[in-house]
Amino acid sequence: MSKDCEKHGGGGGGTARRICGVIIGFIIIVLITIFLVWVILQPTKPRFILQDATVFAFNLTQPNLLTSNFQVTLVIRNRNSRIGIYYDRLHVYATYRNQQITFPTAIPPSYQGHKEDSVWSPIIYGNAVPVAPYNAVALGDEQSRGFVDLVIRADGRVRWKVGTLITGKYHLHVRCHTFINLADKSNGVIVGENIVKYTVDNQCSVDV
Repeated sequence: MSKDCEKHGGGGGGTARRICGVIIGFIIIVLITIFLVWVILQPTKPRFILQDATVFAFNLTQPNLLTSNFQVTLVIRNRNSRIGIYYDRLHVYATYRNQQITFPTAIPPSYQGHKEDSVWSPIIYGNAVPVAPYNAVALGDEQSRGFVDLVIRADGRVRWKVGTLITGKYHLHVRCHTFINLADKSNGVIVGENIVKYTVDNQCSVDV
């Protein structure tokens, strides 16, 4: 912009330079204001809680193929009293030992107001997903003991809303660890034939 001001200044004298100076000054004031508002309000990351997981299927077959089908309930809490949150391009999926074992399920874009709670209940699944041999051995061992250690993940982008100001997009990474007792269905609630709902109530780690 300074180069443009110089060009205009050559033909129109000091008027163009003064106009450019006013514009630059205005931009600087706006940026400083945004920074001060941001510092004063101190936005807090949303809190995610994995409330429950309903298991429809979880079968490991040879050669190292896993078929799984879950419905999970995530409770999301905006802890900010003056900041709203836009959730954009979010996907939820399950992993086992850092290997993705289900397809990503998209969550519709949404807005969360101040001190507001939201509930997501996506179904995540994978049919005959190849599992790394070393993970298949570990998974088979865990299944024989009854407990399977999974991580439910949510990845996407968020934007913060302060008054009428909406920020740019920030990456959101959510990790929810859960142990599912597949051996003892009495630890859950039977909601259908071979369908069990397990209460988890685990707080997730959130990085923004």
